[in-house]
Amino acid sequence: SKFLNDKWMIKNGFLNDVQEHKPWWWNIKVQKLNLSAPLILLPEVSCQKAIEILQEKGYDQAPVVAESGLILGMVTLSNTLTSVLAGNAQFSDPVTKVTYDQFSKIGLEDSLGKLSCILENDHFAIVVHKQMQFNGNGSSFMKQMVFGVVTAMDLLTFVSRNDKK
Repeated sequence: SKFLNDKWMIKNGFLNDVQEHKPWWWNIKVQKLNLSAPLILLPEVSCQKAIEILQEKGYDQAPVVAESGLILGMVTLSNTLTSVLAGNAQFSDPVTKVTYDQFSKIGLEDSLGKLSCILENDHFAIVVHKQMQFNGNGSSFMKQMVFGVVTAMDLLTFVSRNDKK
C-alpha cells in the first residue's frame, strides 16, 4: 500500500529522514539549487502564442498561473504541439486546454531528498514559496508564489557539480 511506502510518505510530507545511508546532499534545501526565475503563462495565452514563447525563450515547460496567483497547472511544448497536431486543441484555444493539472509542488525549505522522491515519479516539480499578503481592510491570507520549476536534470547537475567525493 502507498501508505506504507516510505517514498510516498516522504513525497507527501509524512516522513523525513527515512533513508539509512543518505547521500551527502539529502538534507540540503531546495533553495540551494539556484534555480532561474520561471517563465509564467497567464491562462488566456493561446496555444499558438504559448508554443512561440516557449520556443523563443528556450523552455520545455511553463507554469500556468492566474492573475490571482492560483497555480492552474503546467504546459509543456511537446504536449501542446501533440494536442494541436492531433486535433484535440486549436492554435487559437487558450493554453488551459492543454494544461496538466496534476503536478507536484515543493517548497524552498524542503530537502533535496524529498525532491528526489518526487522526481522518481514526476518529470518536474513546481517550486513554491508561501507569502503572507494583506488586503485593504487589514485581513491577511497566505499566497503561493511560483519560484521556479525543477527537473531531475537540475538535481543531477547540482549533485555532480558539488559532489564531495
